[in-house]
Amino acid sequence: MRRFLIYLIPIVAMLIFLLIMISGDFLKKPFSTDDDIAESISDLIEAVNNEAWEEADNKIIGLELAWKKVLFRVQFSSERGEINELTTSIARLKGAIMAKDKPGALMELYEAYSHWNDLGS
Repeated sequence: MRRFLIYLIPIVAMLIFLLIMISGDFLKKPFSTDDDIAESISDLIEAVNNEAWEEADNKIIGLELAWKKVLFRVQFSSERGEINELTTSIARLKGAIMAKDKPGALMELYEAYSHWNDLGS
């Protein structure tokens, strides 16, 4: 029995760690309506294109909250560099929206969307 446990515990632990590491694509998918990053970015692109800055300001808050929820799920299964770059893009986007800079905001939105697609893959 002891020998069985000596082999079983490390094997089970390694399988659990492996499942966590390869689960990035699954964990980044929305589990509810308030953590859909891709939809939030699409809504922001539409708001910025229409120069609806008040709406964009409200939607960036929703994007930040959604990202915090998703970040908690994907932090162990995604590359740290991609996570940091997406976080930086969102911060820059917030500044561009505050400055009402349409080209800068669109640039950051498309960059954030690119980082989102690369996350977990």
